[in-house]
Amino acid sequence: MSGLRIARYLDTGEKITVTIPTKRPAYIGDITADSLIESDFVCSEKHSAYFVQSIGKGFRFNVAFQKWLKANAGKQYRDAIKAYHEIRSEKMNSKGVIDKQFEYNAYICDFFAENKGGNLYEAIKCWTYKKRLHGYNRYEKTDLIALDKD
Repeated sequence: MSGLRIARYLDTGEKITVTIPTKRPAYIGDITADSLIESDFVCSEKHSAYFVQSIGKGFRFNVAFQKWLKANAGKQYRDAIKAYHEIRSEKMNSKGVIDKQFEYNAYICDFFAENKGGNLYEAIKCWTYKKRLHGYNRYEKTDLIALDKD
């Protein structure tokens, strides 16, 4: 579209202005447990205040909950509160998949989980040793051999 405007300007000198319609958020009245989740849900201060009041001061919007809200328009807010607790519970009970770029963080966490008295210097020394080996970079007890090398 902008290419056409530029061509028109170069040909005729006429400037064509384009107005982009702005989407106004729907008015949200008082939110109650019986209120329906809006089809164009947006995380707002009003929503945040409602969830803090209903769930507690520890409430935070997270990606999984935001996706749930957007996918479940028309359900009641009481369903959202239940879903929030389920999502939090799942997150707390699962270790989750760690992408390759976060191997270092995973390694360090696993090191400390296995070596309660260990320190960061030791963890990094073991990580450095592990990176030089062929294969995967997950922590193993045998990596502690790196601490004997000096």
